[in-house]
Amino acid sequence: MGTVPVASLVGMCVSLVIAFGLPIGLMIYGRVKLKANWIWVVIGAVTFVIFALVLEQILHIVMLRRLGNIFAGNVLLRAVYGGLAAGIFEEVGRFVSMNLFKKHSLGKQNAFMYGVGHGGIEAIILVGITYISNLLTSFMINVGTFEASLSLLDEKMKEETLKQVSLLWTLHPSLFFMAGVERVIAIALHICLSYIVYKAVTEHKIYLLLVAIAIHAGIDFITVLLGAQISVFMLEIILLLIVAIISIIVYKKYKGEENNKGEQDYGRKSL
Repeated sequence: MGTVPVASLVGMCVSLVIAFGLPIGLMIYGRVKLKANWIWVVIGAVTFVIFALVLEQILHIVMLRRLGNIFAGNVLLRAVYGGLAAGIFEEVGRFVSMNLFKKHSLGKQNAFMYGVGHGGIEAIILVGITYISNLLTSFMINVGTFEASLSLLDEKMKEETLKQVSLLWTLHPSLFFMAGVERVIAIALHICLSYIVYKAVTEHKIYLLLVAIAIHAGIDFITVLLGAQISVFMLEIILLLIVAIISIIVYKKYKGEENNKGEQDYGRKSL
């Protein structure tokens, strides 16, 4: 059994701080600077769990049972299906929640908070919790206590466990940093998509919902398709450039939107 390099441990710590710290920092910024309502962070987080982690996963289970062999041999089909599933479930989830709770002063500031909640809980679940486990396991490996714990397992389980944890010392350390970079990009994208869907709801423009679905599906399509062809580093650069362009466009729209005085007053009096 190998040992986990210090550089990998640092990468895990950095990504862990990003996964928890970035959403918290953005929530504080939204509340203090934008005078937004905390409730929209909760709405965004809960909606992500329901639509992405429950409903979408049910679809995946059904589809894999029926078409698992076809998906396994066709990366293009996986990219199309995965992108559309994520885009439809998550953006329709945004649309439904914003319509249901728009009486809670739905405005551009609170659309920002929704995006923070959506992207933040995703970062915490996918990277934050995972990397806490990775760090604890890495510590046990490096001090020599993990191997002793394996002796309690049967041979098959021991072999499977070793195969999984071996990634901690065989993967290049830069990959552990990339998880944090990926979350920065993802949270920025979720904030942009939340603003687009907010406009679809408040301006009754259904085509903006379709735009959000298309953007989300397109990003996931690129991730799956190129992920099998190029390095993680190159993939993140491509995604960063795409999301940066989207963010600039959305930010200009956000700044150009006329401030709603009633919304601001409500924000100051709210939670």
